[in-house]
Amino acid sequence: MTLWDGSYPFYPGANACFPFDTTRAVIITVFLSMLVMFILILPGIRGRGRLFWFLRLVLGLFMGAVLLTVQFTRDWETGWVQANTSYKSFSHAQVNADIGLHIGLAGVNVTLRGNPVNQINETINYNEHFPWNFGADYDRSYSEGLEKGLPSPILYVAEKFSTQSPCAVHRQYRIAGHYTSLTLWLAFCTWLISILLFSMSILLYGGHMLLLTATLILFSLLFFFTVRNTPECPIQFGPVSLRTDYGESFWLTLVTGLLCLLLGLGVIILNSVQPGKLKLIFSLDKSSEEEVWDKSCLPAEPSCSAQDVLMVPLGELCQVTANQL
Repeated sequence: MTLWDGSYPFYPGANACFPFDTTRAVIITVFLSMLVMFILILPGIRGRGRLFWFLRLVLGLFMGAVLLTVQFTRDWETGWVQANTSYKSFSHAQVNADIGLHIGLAGVNVTLRGNPVNQINETINYNEHFPWNFGADYDRSYSEGLEKGLPSPILYVAEKFSTQSPCAVHRQYRIAGHYTSLTLWLAFCTWLISILLFSMSILLYGGHMLLLTATLILFSLLFFFTVRNTPECPIQFGPVSLRTDYGESFWLTLVTGLLCLLLGLGVIILNSVQPGKLKLIFSLDKSSEEEVWDKSCLPAEPSCSAQDVLMVPLGELCQVTANQL
């Protein structure tokens, strides 16, 4: 045994990781609450329009939730590696750990998780965030990590994305993240406009706004894709290297963009070829209601007394007039 149980007193303990992303949880909770609220009024919709209304509701809320959630996720580009590496500076202790890199639109997360978690009398479970969004200073966050004495693997990975790094990838990721985020915010606005137009039964322009939403989403993916064309920065841990690939947020955004594209084209094509079916999908087909109205006002009904008087045969009307004369 040594002083401080083999660890240095100026190193703080591992940060406690919250079990889930609170921002994502709030967004999902809001959209799920809206879905439950609309499902409660679903039995009040009659006929075939109930199914179409439910499908429109689910698709609309799904697209809005994705466009809003991916703004705050940190898994646009991810990578993991398992390696034996030094744990902290001024120490020869080696640990076996999983090292993860998670790149988002607003910064980078570096994860360090021991195998097992408890090694060298410590709990090795770190998740550190280094932001580069507007109003944030990445180099300052990295310097604060140095002052706190974060584990060497985290500092080594974070240093690759600093402005002073010879990798020179900080500027590319930062600019790509800014433009991707801006384009997605525009796509979220056009999605809101399309929902408003569909609710006002302006179907053609709603389809055009869905096409514009799809175009903005695909352009946002193109902005982030340009970063992958830059030379990769090697992140080496002994004989193994940490490599990244597109994460869940990238693929989910791609699926949402293609869905908006297909729905927008479908609305425009149906409006030109078969507008009746399009009105049926959006519960705008009034033919059944008109048929019910016509049947309710037949001459045999007692409620239509005015029509009974006006539909007297012409011969009987002339005979009554002659008798009166």
